[in-house]
Amino acid sequence: MNITQKINDAPLVYAVVPQAREASASDMDDSVCDPIDTEEVYELIRGINDPEHPLTLEQLRVTNREHIFVDDGASRVLIEFTPTIPHCSMATLIGLCIRVRLLRSLPERFKVDIRVRLGTHQSEDDVNKQLNDKERVAAALENTYLLDVVNQCLATAA
Repeated sequence: MNITQKINDAPLVYAVVPQAREASASDMDDSVCDPIDTEEVYELIRGINDPEHPLTLEQLRVTNREHIFVDDGASRVLIEFTPTIPHCSMATLIGLCIRVRLLRSLPERFKVDIRVRLGTHQSEDDVNKQLNDKERVAAALENTYLLDVVNQCLATAA
């Protein structure tokens, strides 16, 4: 990344516990429409790289399964994430990376809400407003530098 000054020099790093999802017969049948669920969404975002450290959002516990809410029937996904520190200047960028990953991966029918978890960031209302405003997101993605940083964060995400 081209981020030179780190905001959080020594983040806590957590062990990643792999959880293999057993494939069912319907998973292998292309004629069956499998619902999108929490586990599938988590698999999409867990490997996103942090913009400041060579670590994933899962390793930093910025994202976890318990804070992903999926309603396939209503075509809605809510992701709540936890910045590593309450004044994290990368919170909006992290949320943007999550949004872009889901926009690129989920069917278009899904409405995606990305939020900083309540009480985990000093500017959570402002960050949440930015992350869920279509015009602001579109403008951010027109910025080639910012899009390059997002693509770097997503480069190794599974």
